[in-house]
Amino acid sequence: MVYNHITYSLSKNDLRMVKSVPPGGNWKNIPLDIPSKRLEQIRVSGGRTTLYGRLSFEKPSYTITTYFNRPGNGTYIHPIHDRVISAREAARFQSFPDNYIFQGSKGSLCKQIGNAVPPLLAFSIATQIKKKTKTKNLLDLFCGAGGLSLGFGWAGYNIVVANDNFKQACETYRVNHKGADLIEGDITNKKIQSKILEKSKKGKVDIIVGGPPCQGFSHAGKRMIDDPRNLLYKEFVNIVKKIKPKVFVLENVEGIMTINSGKTYGEVSRNFEELGYFVIGHKLHAVKFGVPQKRKRVVIIGTLSGDPETFFPKPLICDEKNYITTQNAIGDLFNIETGDIHNPIKIITKPTHFFQKFVRGLLSPQEYVKLF
Repeated sequence: MVYNHITYSLSKNDLRMVKSVPPGGNWKNIPLDIPSKRLEQIRVSGGRTTLYGRLSFEKPSYTITTYFNRPGNGTYIHPIHDRVISAREAARFQSFPDNYIFQGSKGSLCKQIGNAVPPLLAFSIATQIKKKTKTKNLLDLFCGAGGLSLGFGWAGYNIVVANDNFKQACETYRVNHKGADLIEGDITNKKIQSKILEKSKKGKVDIIVGGPPCQGFSHAGKRMIDDPRNLLYKEFVNIVKKIKPKVFVLENVEGIMTINSGKTYGEVSRNFEELGYFVIGHKLHAVKFGVPQKRKRVVIIGTLSGDPETFFPKPLICDEKNYITTQNAIGDLFNIETGDIHNPIKIITKPTHFFQKFVRGLLSPQEYVKLF
């Protein structure tokens, strides 16, 4: 059964534009006689070629963002059908298995899926850390819908505690991570933080992971730690300070490495080095870890002992010819009609690629990565 195979409505004008874009095409293929102020602006400024893009069969998806319900915000047009991709198709591009059921409104699914860490990327990171350390009990801060928890869980970690303040993402997390103690609420609230610390210490947490929002990271001219918008990041640092795990993993936007001429990344590193951690960060390309999506994120790893450089996994795929494509990812759903948010749809097609076998539960993550 396929859950969340729901799509999003388009205006008549958007539909006209969508129909004019061929597979692999973009806004440049849209005729001039279709009225659109946004298109006029894009044509003048020379907008990104991913805007109003239609997915190509032979290539991976571009980054799935929280706006995959809007054709003008990226490459979200289905390769065959005149619609944007469904929530389930977006989840597959993120490497979530089909039995991972997202809860909440249609709009919230965009935020939950678009903000998630691809579980297969998390799995590769977790597997490598597991090889180098004796860590086993995990705290997931800013857990969202649970992409990091899922990947680390696949690698054998015990998800002790998780925290987030997004109600509908928490509903999804509870359904899919029944063994974890999810504390829903604002991490800046002293009572919430006290619960997180109490249960983490009781559960002997020795690794903390998370992706704190960092809206203020681009605020030039100020110390990042003093920016009020980065209060959530400060709480991540404070919890690491109080629990003192053997390892922490912080996931964030790729720009964090270059913002303010690298000063922001230097500030992040110093915050943790002052706590006694050896810290290093790298940009990781999800598509090189078996994810059918060109998503780049920065992963910062800190450890109290050992070289964090050795905690980073080596890519599974080095040749673009071997990337998992759109056809590989969602080809078995091409002829499956989209439904509504409450009712799952039965898949009557057979998987034609090993990625499809993986998301349909016919291959474990361990079996999947061995195929590269």
